[in-house]
Amino acid sequence: MSMFGRLLQGIGGFYYALGDDGRQYTLRAQNKIRRVHLKPLVGDLIEFEPGTGEEDGWLKSILPRKNELVRPPVSNIDALVITVSCHVPAADLLLVDRMLVSAKRKGIYTLLALNKCDLANENALRLKAEYAYCGAQVFPVSALTGEGLDSLKTALRGKIHAFAGQSGVGKSSLINALYGTLLEVGDISRRIDRGKHTTRACRLLPVNEGAVLDTPGFSLFESESCEPEALAGFYKEFQPYADKCFFQPCCHDSEPHCAVKQALIEGSIPRGRYDRYIELLNEQRERWMKRYD
Repeated sequence: MSMFGRLLQGIGGFYYALGDDGRQYTLRAQNKIRRVHLKPLVGDLIEFEPGTGEEDGWLKSILPRKNELVRPPVSNIDALVITVSCHVPAADLLLVDRMLVSAKRKGIYTLLALNKCDLANENALRLKAEYAYCGAQVFPVSALTGEGLDSLKTALRGKIHAFAGQSGVGKSSLINALYGTLLEVGDISRRIDRGKHTTRACRLLPVNEGAVLDTPGFSLFESESCEPEALAGFYKEFQPYADKCFFQPCCHDSEPHCAVKQALIEGSIPRGRYDRYIELLNEQRERWMKRYD
């Protein structure tokens, strides 16, 4: 008898799934899935046939995915918690902005967790102000003191979610502080101010009426190329002004009579967000020109 569930992990040809009945099952993929070259991904909603006795069950089909990421290879993510350190390591805000754009392109709900706010409150307030109108909920939090964790946990309830960010910002520590000790936590290397990777396999852990993704790859979240003119549409700060630009579409960099640049001059758009947008815009132009190479 067929059942439905969600794929939690895949290792060495075996797949581990959480069934709709709340039980976990060990499965092998049927040959028809291999024949169509459809690789099961963590997060997939699946149809499967449970095994009998000590025999493994069979993964029969993969239901349509609402989103799919290449790196890391996961699917059906509801929310992405982009995690930033307010202390050490120094925040890579270009990576943050790249993640925001990539998640919005995939239709993934985004949140911004400003971790270690207890160690650098002024920096936390600065980052909160800079990202106040980016379209993502912003949460100053501390995995050490518990500050802000109740609000973040409430926002994530019932969602399949992942924590993303550079190494050492405290992703594993936040997950453990939110949901109990689930993950191994690495020490910060004082010599290079970067975290040591502690996560080795991609897996979903059922928590909080949803599930959290444990993966090493989200520190290297892969962005895709898009038409350069489309990039500005993922910056919510620009939206109140973009329709007032003289040229349509407007990339808000070299065009005259640009309402977005005027808003920047007047202080309505954060300078840091705009400068990094220009950097990403130039990057997208180069990638777009080379897309057929």
